[in-house]
Amino acid sequence: MERIEKHCADGQKEALWMADLGNGSYRNPILYTDYSDPDVIRVGEDYYLIASSFTYLPGVPVLHSKDLVNWEKINYCVRSLPFERYQRPAHGAGTWAPALRYHNGVFYAFIPLPDEGIFVTTATDPAGEWSELHCIMEGKGFIDPCPFWDEDGRAYMAFAYANSRCGIHSRISLCEMDVKATRILHEPVLIYDGMQTSPTIEGPKMYKRNGYYYIFAPAGGVEKGWQTVLRSANPYGPYEMRIVLHQGNTEVNGPHQGAYVDAPDGSEWFLHFQDAGAMGRILHLQPLCWREDWPFIGQEQNGDGIGEPVRTWRMPLSRDEGRGYSVTADDAFDTPELSLAWQWQANPNPAWYSMKIREGALALFCVSNPDRKESLLWYAPNACTQQLQTPEFDAYVTLSLHGEEDGDFAGAGILGTRYSYAGLCRKDGEVRLIVRSGMVKDFDPLGRQNRRDIVEEETAAEVMPEVMTDIIMDVTPKREEEASVTLRLRVRKGICSYAYASGQGDYRELAGGFPLAKAIWTGAKFTLYACNLSNRASGGYGLYESVRFEPAANGRKETL
Repeated sequence: MERIEKHCADGQKEALWMADLGNGSYRNPILYTDYSDPDVIRVGEDYYLIASSFTYLPGVPVLHSKDLVNWEKINYCVRSLPFERYQRPAHGAGTWAPALRYHNGVFYAFIPLPDEGIFVTTATDPAGEWSELHCIMEGKGFIDPCPFWDEDGRAYMAFAYANSRCGIHSRISLCEMDVKATRILHEPVLIYDGMQTSPTIEGPKMYKRNGYYYIFAPAGGVEKGWQTVLRSANPYGPYEMRIVLHQGNTEVNGPHQGAYVDAPDGSEWFLHFQDAGAMGRILHLQPLCWREDWPFIGQEQNGDGIGEPVRTWRMPLSRDEGRGYSVTADDAFDTPELSLAWQWQANPNPAWYSMKIREGALALFCVSNPDRKESLLWYAPNACTQQLQTPEFDAYVTLSLHGEEDGDFAGAGILGTRYSYAGLCRKDGEVRLIVRSGMVKDFDPLGRQNRRDIVEEETAAEVMPEVMTDIIMDVTPKREEEASVTLRLRVRKGICSYAYASGQGDYRELAGGFPLAKAIWTGAKFTLYACNLSNRASGGYGLYESVRFEPAANGRKETL
């Protein structure tokens, strides 16, 4: 793990959200970032976490920690998905809730694609190369797989069902597999039916302790559910059920899917997500203890005998001296490849970008969308995105437009089912600053959308009434293809606004009032985007010199 240790030791800018309070305690959430459906394991003194990423690729991020609170993204399990549909955005599809396990020196990631089946990829170093995806169970609606290797040498896989794909829900099944997780040995067996007592039970994570088989699984739905634990002396059941964590009188709704892990000092923990609207599914860490061979998670706060999420707690003991090196996403584009902060909205394509046009800059090409009549952000496979990391922040993007055709555009924005973006656009021989916004009106995987544009263009029947703002740059560049600007995206109380500065000038307001909204199963995304807005082929490009984030005043110390 030399790569990890060196990167942490070199130091980074302090994380936008700091959970480590520096006094031996931490606060929740530990990551104010959309890491949906997390699974975590410990190998020696190292913790590894993976999460779902849906249509954003590379996918299934891998994070590393020494203390369960300070995390660093070190890799992705999946570079691209081996199906033609993922050459374009497939909102709501892609990589769903994965599971991570370590067995006989090998890391296994079980990754469900709800429309294609359950896949497995392996690695001997989680920061290194992961194998090509191998389908262990083909079919629609199989989700949330979790492998389990028993002491007798047998291996199993528990999983749940997606009602939207197969018409089945609130059930958990189990099947035996070969020890190298290459094939299923028999048809799945239903081991728990939660239709009455645990509606929408899903996300099973299987463990064994003191002779009992345990399945940790959320029920009741993402926004208003709770954590259940199933227990049996036999992997096939029958299983007893107990609720072990719920919202109670706290502000932590859900609390939803997660994983149980122990620490080298003997303490035990449960890491789970909370649905936080446009911020996505953010991560919380709860203390865990055992009573009469049942886990108790969180802290009793309202007298009902069920744990509630904690706001702060003592840190897990660690020998690591690092703090706050987790997921800071500033980028000077001074590396040969894109940093791990960035994901595309579909399978990555090297034709979309270059790191070689100018040293220390990212070039995004003003491509057209061959699958659509219009260039719209929701449909753009070449949208270059990253997760938000704190609820309120300013993002600064310095870029220049090197346009060749009318409609060439380069800018930045916030992507979700309601989205907005601003940037430079070539139109009628001039470079203009424009702002656009859109709204998705059909949340199917192809997401037909309605659009409200703040720019001068034709009116179409399906376009909402326009509010016109079309700004010619106040400082005309010597050459239009070298027009440059620094954009400021400001997010406060769930609303985004845009401002700009030319050269060393002060920032001037462009437009505001754009609400953030989650995408389909994910939080909103910060986005760099270049295209030809007229959907023409073009050799133009936007050149991005830097991206920098700053939290709102006292953002690193704000409370929930």
